[in-house]
Amino acid sequence: MKRQKTISLLLLLLMITPCLWAQKKEFSQARSYIKSGKDYDKAEKLMTDLLEKDAANKQNIKIYELWFQAVTKQYEAANEQLYLKQKYDTAAFFNLTRRLYSIAESLDSLDCRPDGKGRVKPAFRKDHAALLDQLRPNLYFGGTYFLRKEDNMTAFDFFETYLRADSQPLFTGYDYSKTDKRMAEAAYWAESAGYRMQDAERTLRYFDLAVADTAKARYAMQYACEAYRWQKDDAAYLAALKRGFEAYPDFPYFFPRLIDYYNGKEQPDSALYYAEEALRTNPDAELFLLAKSVALLNLERYDECITVSERLMALNDSLAEPYFNIATAKLNQALVMDREDMSRRYRKEIQKLYMEARPYMETYRKLAPNEERKWAPALYRIYLNLNMGKQFEEIDKVMKRL
Repeated sequence: MKRQKTISLLLLLLMITPCLWAQKKEFSQARSYIKSGKDYDKAEKLMTDLLEKDAANKQNIKIYELWFQAVTKQYEAANEQLYLKQKYDTAAFFNLTRRLYSIAESLDSLDCRPDGKGRVKPAFRKDHAALLDQLRPNLYFGGTYFLRKEDNMTAFDFFETYLRADSQPLFTGYDYSKTDKRMAEAAYWAESAGYRMQDAERTLRYFDLAVADTAKARYAMQYACEAYRWQKDDAAYLAALKRGFEAYPDFPYFFPRLIDYYNGKEQPDSALYYAEEALRTNPDAELFLLAKSVALLNLERYDECITVSERLMALNDSLAEPYFNIATAKLNQALVMDREDMSRRYRKEIQKLYMEARPYMETYRKLAPNEERKWAPALYRIYLNLNMGKQFEEIDKVMKRL
């Protein structure tokens, strides 16, 4: 039995030894490339090939150490070319920085494994962190470079690497969240890249930090709203719209969608509430007045609707909707009176309301000629009740086309 174990051990050693010799040869060749001052890319390829050939190699810290050296030398050579204003691939230059971050983070996780006594003594962390801290602006500017190139996925990855450094053990003590004034802006650009890809998860991943960039917070909130809409998360979408409106009531994105949401849910009381809240910030805003007019119409508060619409027309008589709202309010008032038990008693008042509604609806028709489905049925009722034969025949033809 003991002899069998010895034979098995010898066979294992015979299998391992060629692999170790192969690694030693590739390590030696990589070091030669690095010392030669050229072919740094070949040294890198030797190391990446080792990682691809055998999963066990991913635990070999020497491979990452040489890989990091090879890419560092490539970066230094590229930086020198840029300094001397020689032609160089800008994208490749930025990618070297990001690659250094990736290699250093992997190496650091291996370097921090406890020894036999449970002690953790990283040998590379201090020097690598200091170097990468100097190169960190390249991640930010690399992200903006790829954004301009409309390579949004690569841009997002650059900004994410920039942001994640704050939570990487490699950068313990740097406290980027406290010391780096660019963090919120980088988060916004990461969110922007996610939004451009219509990727809801990436759009929202750094939203909480992105809104800290006060110059762009309204856009950060807008992108978050759209992400929740893509996810069909009504509760989150509505909450984000409310937050955006409360912070930026005049921003053209939040208020109209908040009103559309409540109108779509047939909740005119909520629509009216936000219209009145908006008017507190800008009493003469046409959009806010129009939203209030529609909400009052839907709430069957017709006299108030007419008053608000008239105020809106006084501010801008070329808007079509106030004319429609006034005409519709008067037609609805006539409809209420035109019930069987009330029609005789209020016949004169009913006729008067139809007569008053007519010029408003006709003006609406002139201002919004393509809105036939809104003005044609209304004018049909008006001309029928006012016994206007010629006008009725003309509108009847329009109705038949619809």
